[in-house]
Amino acid sequence: MKKLDRALPLALLHAREATLKPFRQELDDIGLTVQQWRVIRVLAEGKACCATELAERCVLMPPSLSRILKTLTERGLIERIEDTDARRRRVQITEVGREKYSAMSQKAAGIYEDLEEKFGTDKMETLLDLLNELYNVARAA
Repeated sequence: MKKLDRALPLALLHAREATLKPFRQELDDIGLTVQQWRVIRVLAEGKACCATELAERCVLMPPSLSRILKTLTERGLIERIEDTDARRRRVQITEVGREKYSAMSQKAAGIYEDLEEKFGTDKMETLLDLLNELYNVARAA
């Protein structure tokens, strides 16, 4: 068995927590959690979608997503709309949600820029390529 400092799951978790720290601080200031931000971001950068697709794109478990959707709806950041299939409903971002997205996306861009400057653009691109490749390999296993 590999030593803890070479264990992939732990290394990924440590990197995740370290990279999320500055985002959490900014999200706290605007009253969003990291998970709520993922939902807002996916909806702002895409189109309305059903909860199943949203859970997959946001990497959230359906029960967690249900609670997040309820909270975001109550706050007026998202809304449910009818789907062409009457048995389903889709979710879309509201104008208030877009304002939150706009405020945070500018801050997020600065955080990404700073991180990439410190880590290196080429290394960041390589890391993202490798992580996507690892995801595809692990998913196919």
